[in-house]
Amino acid sequence: MKKETALAKEEQNKKSTPKKVTKEAPVKIKLKSISDIRRFFYKNEEPIYFISATNFNLLGADEWIKNFKFINYIDCYDEQHPNVFTPKEELPHDEFESIEDITAYLLDHKEVHDHVKSRGEKGKVLYLMFDQRVEKLAKQLGLKVCFPSSKLRAKLDNKIVTNRVAEKAGVPCVPNVLSKVKSYKHLKEVAGNLGDDLVIQTAFGDSGHTTFFISNEKDYNKHKKDIEAEPECKIMKKIKCRGSALEGCVTRHGTIVAPLLTELVGFKELTPYKGGWCGNEIYPNAFNKSIRDQARRYTEMFGNQLREEGYMGYFELDFLIEEKTNKVYLGELNPRITGASSITNHAVFALADCPLYLFHILEWMDVDYEISVRQLNARWSKPENIDNWGQMVIKHTEDTIDVITEAPESGIYKMDGEGNVSFSRFDSHRRAVENENEAFFLRILRPGDYQYEGADMGILVSRGRFMTDNFELNERGKKWIEGIRKLYKTETPTNMAHAKQEVEASGGFKML
Repeated sequence: MKKETALAKEEQNKKSTPKKVTKEAPVKIKLKSISDIRRFFYKNEEPIYFISATNFNLLGADEWIKNFKFINYIDCYDEQHPNVFTPKEELPHDEFESIEDITAYLLDHKEVHDHVKSRGEKGKVLYLMFDQRVEKLAKQLGLKVCFPSSKLRAKLDNKIVTNRVAEKAGVPCVPNVLSKVKSYKHLKEVAGNLGDDLVIQTAFGDSGHTTFFISNEKDYNKHKKDIEAEPECKIMKKIKCRGSALEGCVTRHGTIVAPLLTELVGFKELTPYKGGWCGNEIYPNAFNKSIRDQARRYTEMFGNQLREEGYMGYFELDFLIEEKTNKVYLGELNPRITGASSITNHAVFALADCPLYLFHILEWMDVDYEISVRQLNARWSKPENIDNWGQMVIKHTEDTIDVITEAPESGIYKMDGEGNVSFSRFDSHRRAVENENEAFFLRILRPGDYQYEGADMGILVSRGRFMTDNFELNERGKKWIEGIRKLYKTETPTNMAHAKQEVEASGGFKML
């Protein structure tokens, strides 16, 4: 009896003594295929933001990534886009002189703070352009920046540094010399055997703003102040070439390379800047196979060297293709998302697998993944995986200042047989364009804005090409440009002196 009682007490003690709970380590997710990666982003619960002037560069990212939002200074969609947040109140601020200024303004805006906090205490953020000030503001808001440091990005964005990285990677540049320039005479001395026709680039600048074509002292004197102010310039032999662009992504598994794009450069119908970028095309068999193979190989080599420099993620290379020899030379590096990103990430190859920016974001997500970069690059290089698209960035090209009174809204436009362009329907999806007689227009300049030389009016995207095989604007492209321009109405500012001050204070920087 006593034995039975003792056993009963022992059982009772077992029941009353709490069991020691062993906390299981969280299961580390590993994505083993493209399907896994797509599903991961479709089910994503962490807020992710793209903060910039507009949503153009990552157009459509909200369709691939759950909980993705655009926070923009310009509402290109008049509050009709479900995933674009734009602060309603304009707070006092210094004149914007860069995209970084706009990004900092947004991050410091109370409405943005309230919006971010309403969606969770933490999140991740992407930018077009950013600096250390922006990094600090993001950290204060609990957002993790999905890019290498601004310090490293700024260093690599320097065209002189880019040249030296290319040398280490074994990627050829147009014959050049790097030097301080003190005078025209000094320029001719340091240029040596590069010839009489030269191209000079300063360390920083975009869309042709700081690329100078020098054939004589008169040309030099036009840009003397800008050139001589630089501690070092890139002085290149002038070659007859075609412009092209190629985007890539440095990942832990290697460098992913997208197809080669043509570039629209310096067309007077689109930009006032000689040598200025004003659009891209993507289509099967752009350039010949030898050129495409060279560009793809050089991009992979350059991306691998970027990794050695400490850089991970999205980048774009401009290539110059010499017409006489078909040699491919590196033009410049953009260590970031770019104006070409929209066209890259909407092509068939990206829709069939994943947009390039998903691989970029993966490098900052707490997840492991496996991919074969070799197989992916081989698949993306096949002509059958590429469809035809073109985009044009339409700038105001005249040396005038006007106030916009009417502007075409963003959406789908159609062109009739006479070349007349009219609004068809609202849509925020560029793939809603059905044929070459339709185009998606993303409006940048709004009623009340100043229209000045170099200002971005908007971006036009359509199926098909905007250039001939000789890399001239085709008639269809010209009709689209003319048709969109006609939809803008302007008037002369009542106070021109004040208008000029406003425009000069803005710095005339590009928004894309």
